Amino acid sequence: MRKALYLALKICVAVAAGCAFLLTFTVSDYYIFNRIGEYGFFFCISQWFKKAGLIMLLLGAFFACKGCRQIVKYFLPLFVILSCALFGGFFDATPQTVTTDDVIYQSVNLFFPKWLNIALFFLQNALYIACCALLFALDGFKIDVVSLAAIPLAVLAAMPLNLFENFFDIAKVPADSFLRFKNFTIWHLLAIIILITVTVSLYNFLKNKPRERQDKYLAAIAITLLLQYHSKDSMVLGDGYNVYHTIFACLPLFICNIGVYVASISVIVRKKALYAISFFVHAVGALTVFVYFGKDEMSNYGIFCSYSILYFCLTHCLLFALCVLPTALKHYKFAIKDCIIPLIYYFIVIVIASIASTLVSYASTTWTTADGVHLTQPLTPNYAFTQVNPLPFDVPNLIPLGGAFAYINLFYVLLVYVVYVCLFFAFYGLYRAYLPTFAAVKGAIARRAAAKNAGGEVSPLAQAEAAAADGGNVDVPEAEDNATADNTKEEDNADNSGNDDE
Repeated sequence: MRKALYLALKICVAVAAGCAFLLTFTVSDYYIFNRIGEYGFFFCISQWFKKAGLIMLLLGAFFACKGCRQIVKYFLPLFVILSCALFGGFFDATPQTVTTDDVIYQSVNLFFPKWLNIALFFLQNALYIACCALLFALDGFKIDVVSLAAIPLAVLAAMPLNLFENFFDIAKVPADSFLRFKNFTIWHLLAIIILITVTVSLYNFLKNKPRERQDKYLAAIAITLLLQYHSKDSMVLGDGYNVYHTIFACLPLFICNIGVYVASISVIVRKKALYAISFFVHAVGALTVFVYFGKDEMSNYGIFCSYSILYFCLTHCLLFALCVLPTALKHYKFAIKDCIIPLIYYFIVIVIASIASTLVSYASTTWTTADGVHLTQPLTPNYAFTQVNPLPFDVPNLIPLGGAFAYINLFYVLLVYVVYVCLFFAFYGLYRAYLPTFAAVKGAIARRAAAKNAGGEVSPLAQAEAAAADGGNVDVPEAEDNATADNTKEEDNADNSGNDDE
């Protein structure tokens, strides 16, 4: 009976997550959070907290997170009821149309019928209630005070990043304002500092935890990344994200977009081939965009606390952390042969993105208003690096294809691939250099700590621990140190559990 209830819980959570994913392709999903005065404070809060509840349900159902299972069944129903009672004009949210291009974009974006929006909204709410009922049936009414800590963490993870736009009007901020985010400004430097701080902090938080706990935390980061990444879907359809305004910008063909899926799946299913792609391809991609964000005239990140810059920095910080933490935590070790699959993978991605961006740009020349008016310029989606050169210098189109609005600069694409492969192997070189350096530093720290604890005299067991950190072999004495040696062996086995597919 318990197995059947647990299976039913997983099915309900999975279907509810599917509903949440589809609802991101409606204007209303995230559009409301920078319009709290229009859609109501309590309704907007209920929608926010329902997203936090989804994170806890996923962790509780699929990753056995006890605290999430205990608290979400009490936490979530209140906000489900509030959202059902206060939805108001939520289903009629429509973006403003100011220009001819806006009218055409809206005709493309509003493909989601209102009746389906309503049906998915209430189905999702019903599934949330069913999940909570199943959790009561499985775990009873017991609750530990410690589990309350899951609530603020989940709420913070699910925070709508356009929430801060309630407090300013970006249209009134001058283009040359200090608050504007541009390359090589104080805000650019701050973004790099945040990237380093987030990665190092997560590593220090996880490094001494058991492997099983590390995997759960990495899964929680992956779920948060996927949730925040898909907030862009609704923003693109409503207010626009950066300089992009159509559903085609939501296709995950830009290297960091598809990296969100690859990195998230790699830490959830724990397959080395997937993680090799994540580590060698997407870590480099996430890192390079922090070095150079592209031409200022091609970007409109807004001011430092606008949705576009907060979304960009948060998702890329989490992406980079997911790409490097499993290796830093010694879940995997790589040889040169492990680079083959990532190289082939990136080649396939760049070819598909090149073809797709050309097709989208060409199709956009056929879009018109009811009066037959065309777009003022053809569409270039965010993966149109084959058509739009983000570098600060021009690359000649030596092998032109297609017409004025549909072409692939083969020379430029080849150059991008070669440069990326060079970065790829540079990253691999840093990884190989990191291993002996890390082992030497760890060994030195272990020896110093052992000497201090022994009053200047290093015990045989301390020598063994230091040698193990250095990669050496020292016999561990028996008697009182046997229990410690057994524990060390178990920890080593746990560290190597991620290498089953090697």
